[in-house]
Amino acid sequence: MTSGLLNRLTETLPREVHTTIFDETPSNPDEMAVVAATGLYQDNDCDGVIAFGGGSSLDLGKAVALMATHDGKLSNYTTHQADAAPIGRVAPLIAIPTTAGTGSEVARASVIILNSGEKRIVSSSNLIPKLAILDPELTLSLPPILTAATGMDAVTHCIEAICSPVDNPNAEAIGLDGLARSIGTGALLRAVADGTDREARADMMKASTQGAMAFSKGLGAVHAMSHACGKDQTLKLHHGMLNAVLLPPVLRYNRGVASEKYQRISQVMRLPEGQDLASAIEDLNSQLGLPESLAQMGITSAMISDLASHAETDMCSATNPLPMDRHRYAELFEKALCS
Repeated sequence: MTSGLLNRLTETLPREVHTTIFDETPSNPDEMAVVAATGLYQDNDCDGVIAFGGGSSLDLGKAVALMATHDGKLSNYTTHQADAAPIGRVAPLIAIPTTAGTGSEVARASVIILNSGEKRIVSSSNLIPKLAILDPELTLSLPPILTAATGMDAVTHCIEAICSPVDNPNAEAIGLDGLARSIGTGALLRAVADGTDREARADMMKASTQGAMAFSKGLGAVHAMSHACGKDQTLKLHHGMLNAVLLPPVLRYNRGVASEKYQRISQVMRLPEGQDLASAIEDLNSQLGLPESLAQMGITSAMISDLASHAETDMCSATNPLPMDRHRYAELFEKALCS
């Protein structure tokens, strides 16, 4: 890692700890990388995983911890399969995020692009890291555009979790606090404007972890659609950036059944009374320098049929406030394409 963060980690470890480093994690982790990293783990008789980096590195680390201790293919354990193989104890895992967005360090899921080309979720409480180390100092060198994109990932986690119909008031309260911390205080905008603002960086790292704690009650259509777009290994689209672009049209779609929750969200975000939540997110995306539409990210209308079919079978679709099918996803993709 050119930022020098990896050296900081290895120099901190006790001398008796021998490390084997895998540093070829793709921006969207795939099954080939999982196989390569697992082979390195086994060839060097490793006995645990330290997942260090952004959400992609953390998700890859979880998948390696799984495949180092389980037989068969990774696809056997994905949630979209009715007969998914059970996940038992995995290799000991420590997670150290260097971005503030995914919250993967406290989440039970890993999202991987399979050899089939699908982007799917592997989920189990056994995949929650044994230890998570949150140090906002590790995010100080993150460029503004990645600070913005990862920050909107955390914001989307909080919003979708709050809007999930699953009854979990504790998780919902955590999500509301995450939004108050990231948007209500202006921390995200401040972190993007000045990466050395330690208070803003700390608030964003806390909000990121809170987002993942909140989505124990589920996510929704934004993530189902984002996973579908993120499987394209040519475009290599950033997950948080996709979430930011997809959030406004999904908010408008769900508004009729989630208006009461939108009011709570608007309050903790300190939006002016009466301001439309979806429009507020669009304004925020603009201030952060993020794209306005999927078309700007390379998605075309010819892709929509495949994307809608993929989103329909995504685990996150089940907890969207309104029922979803491929036709409704196709409509949403059309709106996000030219929004």
